[in-house]
Amino acid sequence: MKFDMHCHTSNGSLDSRVDIEEYICLLRSQGFHGMLVTDHNTYNGYRAWKEIKKQTREYEDFVVLKGVEYDTRDAGHILVIMPDDVKLKVLEMRGMPLRQLIHTVHAFGGILGPAHPYGAAYLSALRCRRLKLQAELIHEFDFVEAFNTCETKESNSSAKKLVESHGKVGFGGSDSHRPQDVGLAFTEVEGDIRCNNDLIRAVKTGKVISWGGIEREKQKNVMVQKALSVPFRMYNRSLWAAKAVSRRNNLKHLFQHGA
Repeated sequence: MKFDMHCHTSNGSLDSRVDIEEYICLLRSQGFHGMLVTDHNTYNGYRAWKEIKKQTREYEDFVVLKGVEYDTRDAGHILVIMPDDVKLKVLEMRGMPLRQLIHTVHAFGGILGPAHPYGAAYLSALRCRRLKLQAELIHEFDFVEAFNTCETKESNSSAKKLVESHGKVGFGGSDSHRPQDVGLAFTEVEGDIRCNNDLIRAVKTGKVISWGGIEREKQKNVMVQKALSVPFRMYNRSLWAAKAVSRRNNLKHLFQHGA
């Protein structure tokens, strides 16, 4: 089955211009069987899909899986996939350090891996200080985003080498925020994937058989990207701080009482 494993919807990501229903239609028209919704620190895009599903049976041939692109405090963006019956509010509260995120996700049966690992320094795990200081944390990832449409050839080449050198499962994701980028990357999974549990099992048993795509023609201007890095970090840190008490209390309750 062919999936796009990195998808941003306007229902959940402020920087996306693609509604969840439009996303589905675009991917279906290109021969995809499903998508993993990975909005930034929220499941709102997936919640919008659930409301659509109540109203129509038109998309029963297409699989929508639930994920999140989580903003860690020290290792950039991490893609997280939890079992179907596990709902963790803390994954909508950005700012956990990587080690804590790994512990939490694995404790409740989920899987995780770095998005665009060699992308922008403030967004990408292998460009962040934490992985430089503790390279052994790479072994804790269940998969690596080996191809991202929004990245450069050099960035994707480095991600591919990471997958190969550490024997990791590779994902391909478009990281689409615009209609024209939808479907430019893919992940093929062996077997019938109908839910998150199926995907988690497939990753753990080596059923992800291929990934790839094409980089979009126009990459972000490097100077613009650098100029935006400082205000972005300030914005992110303010949100980490705002969520600190709620995040701490939620984690405490989670490990005392379960999901």
